[in-house]
Amino acid sequence: MRTDGGVMDYDAGGYRILVNSLQTNFWTTPHKSFNDVRIEVDHGKLAGPDENRIGLVCRFNGSDYYFFIISSDGFYGMGIFSGGKAMLLGQSEMLSSESINKGLAINHLRADCVGNTLTFYINGFQVAQAQDATLGSGDVGMLAGTFSTPGVDIIFDNFVVLQP
Repeated sequence: MRTDGGVMDYDAGGYRILVNSLQTNFWTTPHKSFNDVRIEVDHGKLAGPDENRIGLVCRFNGSDYYFFIISSDGFYGMGIFSGGKAMLLGQSEMLSSESINKGLAINHLRADCVGNTLTFYINGFQVAQAQDATLGSGDVGMLAGTFSTPGVDIIFDNFVVLQP
């Protein structure tokens, strides 16, 4: 998919998401449905600002979803997008983590959505866990987004979905 706002397509042996719009998220899903799921992916920043959003999505139902995101400047967040609004779960703001490889480095993300428990791992280290019963099933996917600067260009590889 190519639009004025960006690109989502296979490129260089991975799946590339380029976001050229401000305050915008792009995500892609395989159009499947899962209840309990473990999602993993490797990603690297190709270009653009370090203040970005890169992550995973679970239980996407067409409008609402849980998200597990990091930024290339070393912050992470886990939350729910519901009713047109994003809300972090278990934290009031994105938090810093030494587990995040900053800048152009590669990171390995894992998100577990099992029952009402959501757990987020970055490079093998658990960084967040919360309970939420709002969404019980849905699709999975990868997400990239911008804050105040466009041009976030991310490559994803080794996307794996397991049912625990």
